[in-house]
Amino acid sequence: MKRNLFAGKRRSDGVRFEVFTGDELTDIHLGTMEVLERTGVYVEDEEAREVFAAAGAEVDASNGVVRIPPHVVEQAIRTAPSKVVLAGRNPSNDIVLEAGRVGFTNFGEGVLIVDPASGELRVPTKQDVADTAKVVDYLPNVDVYERAVAAHDVSQASAPLHQAEAWMTNTSKHGFMGSGNAYLSGKLLDMAGAIVGGREKLRTRPIISFITCPVSPLKLVRDTCEIIMAAARGHVAVNILSMAMAGGSSPVTLAGTLVTHNAEVLAGLTLNQLTRPGAAVIYGSSTTAMDLRLASASVGSPECALISAAVAQIARFYLLPSWVAGA
Repeated sequence: MKRNLFAGKRRSDGVRFEVFTGDELTDIHLGTMEVLERTGVYVEDEEAREVFAAAGAEVDASNGVVRIPPHVVEQAIRTAPSKVVLAGRNPSNDIVLEAGRVGFTNFGEGVLIVDPASGELRVPTKQDVADTAKVVDYLPNVDVYERAVAAHDVSQASAPLHQAEAWMTNTSKHGFMGSGNAYLSGKLLDMAGAIVGGREKLRTRPIISFITCPVSPLKLVRDTCEIIMAAARGHVAVNILSMAMAGGSSPVTLAGTLVTHNAEVLAGLTLNQLTRPGAAVIYGSSTTAMDLRLASASVGSPECALISAAVAQIARFYLLPSWVAGA
């Protein structure tokens, strides 16, 4: 098992970058609680709405909006673990996520790929998924694999299963991927269980984690709800990753975007913890600013770096492991 280097610890020989003061973090938290309680989030999945209602949330059946009381959200934050172990197929590649440690993953998901032989820009295939997993497996400074590309040469109805077969057999590191829906999530857990020795063994050796993205602003669509609940029941981690765009799908200000972002992630976290208290959850972000010239996400921009630093600080405020986009 690898324990990565510390980053952000208060040491005399280090450098620390904090976007917000402690009081400002409290302001963001309180603003988020107000949004969740008064504005609410749209929850498309009926079972998820029932889970929220059973915990005391106000559910508007006419429009699917769920208003979550602060005490429900804060209790969910308290039950979410502050330390998560991501198992690799090879135990020497196990990774510990805990306060102050930093690791790295590849970026996903590339919609096109440059063919390594011809130089042609083309649509990725299942073999490309396998090849990217092999590359990550050989890079010592990349700790986990995130599915880098999607296979477009297979049936898209079962594509997550093909993609899992490709990367699971070509890296000994932990892997993250979007699992599609509840049914496919169950099949992926069966596949991962077959590798480690069964679904029960997967509870102690979780070699796969799921990624799912709320839809900004403030929507937990059906597949997101299903994946969050399936991860909790399957005893694997889920990375709830908001992709808000400041000036587009969220307020143009950094603080306003972070409140929206925080509300989306915490709504998903609350659903996760109401499904199974103590389930592993990661506070994720690919939130950035919208390029107003092109109406596109400006990943790699200074604004993205500031937002990512702020998100990591918010996650520490909640004692949660985080996953943020970088250049």
